[in-house]
Parts: sequence; C-alpha cells; structure tokens
Amino acid sequence: MELVLVLLLATTVYGCGTPTYPPNTNRVVNGEEALPHSWPWQALLETFYPVCGATLIAPNWVLTAAHCINFHTYRVVLGDHDQNKQEGPEQYMMVQKMILHPKWNDNCVSCGFDIALLKLEKSAILNDKVQLACLPQADSVLAHDHPCYTTGWGRLSTGGPRPDKLQQGLVPVVEYDVCRQNDWWGSSVKPTMVCVGGDTVSMCHGDSGGPLNCQGRDGKWYVEGVSSFVSGKGCNTPMKPSVFTRVASYIPWISQTMASN
Repeated sequence: MELVLVLLLATTVYGCGTPTYPPNTNRVVNGEEALPHSWPWQALLETFYPVCGATLIAPNWVLTAAHCINFHTYRVVLGDHDQNKQEGPEQYMMVQKMILHPKWNDNCVSCGFDIALLKLEKSAILNDKVQLACLPQADSVLAHDHPCYTTGWGRLSTGGPRPDKLQQGLVPVVEYDVCRQNDWWGSSVKPTMVCVGGDTVSMCHGDSGGPLNCQGRDGKWYVEGVSSFVSGKGCNTPMKPSVFTRVASYIPWISQTMASN
C-alpha cells in the first residue's frame, strides 16, 4: 500500500510530458547530443546488447515497435544518457509481458500495426530523470511542418557509428497527402503512420521503437509516434522521410491492453 501511494504521489508531482530539465529545442538542422535527462521518458530496450528504443508511458509500461520484439527476454533501461558510463540515475527493469498488436505482420512492416506494449516486472521510480511521456488524444492529427524531435542511440548515418550518448534531431512533420505521393512513399505509407524529417535529419538503424516527441499547445511533450522504418536506400534519402507508427491511431488499443493486463 505504501509503494502504491508513493507511485501515485510521484505521478501527481511529475505528471507527464514536463521534463525537469527542458530539452534544447533550438532548431538545429542536423542531429545533436541531447541535454542529459531532457527526454526522461526515453527508454532503451536490451537483450544481450542494445536493441531498440522505447517510451515510458506509465510507471510499469513502455511503448515500442512490434518489429523490435524477436527474443524471449528483454530488459528496459530508464534514466540513461551515456551508455558507456554508469552515471547513477539508471533504472533496470525486466520485462514481464510483451503484447504485440494482434494485426502485426512481421513480414510486412509497411502494412502497419508496428506497435507493442511491454509490461515491466516492477514500476519505475519517477523522479527528475525518469518521467512519463503524455499520450495524444485518439485520432488527433499533426499539422504539416509541426516541429517534432526524434531521440535515440541509433546510427549517426547510414552504416555509420552508434553514439554513446543520447541524440536528438528536429524532424518536421510531412503531412500524409504529401508523404503518400507516388514519388515519395506511395502506398507504403498508411493513415495510421506519420512521416517526419527528410534528407537532412532522420531516424536510423538502432532508433527503432523510440519516440517521436512533439510539444502540444499546453507545453507538454507527447509521444506522437513510434519509430518504424526508413528507406532501404539509407537513413537520409530525399522524399523518403522517416516513418513512425502514429500513436493517436492506437489509443483505444493501448488503453484497453493496459487496463486488461
């Protein structure tokens, strides 16, 4: 009972989407190292090595991509910044249950439904370095060119090195009517996806499952997307923006899944 009260108090104090250490949102053209703990819901999914990114959306739930889930045992790391250093704020949680969207087909990423929920064995301790992202309203749509940020420890370029420290990049939204044009992604992109960035900044291999962070009018940060796929030609390909699963399309599934598990 005491633990439950502590968790309720922490959730009340920190809420969601309001980092204690605000991110640097100067509109940099290329990616850069994030300010430590400025994206406190950013999680890292590991097996024997880092696999994917994820997002803390409740004290004992993280959101990631279905295509990230291939093994039986995973660990989630919260509060991390430099993967090569034990800095103190890290929290390590084993995954108790993995729930992939029932319509996910691992032979067809472009079919959609690339989303999964992971229930943690124990609840995270919310503090100034580990906090929750807000979820968007069901079926809400981001405006064209809305500034969002992708975050992760993925490769810095196609075939390039993976950074030790968490990176962020400004990735404006590309509206669906543009992204679905034949010389862009065509039929590979669906209304349940959101396209962002372009040939300057994009997600890359290792960023999969991580959040698309977009600030709402209320000043809070929302996880509007789950990193899904990039062009087979490379991470920074003209007219092939990064594609994220659009979280707003899956709010009923997320709510029902968490409530019943």
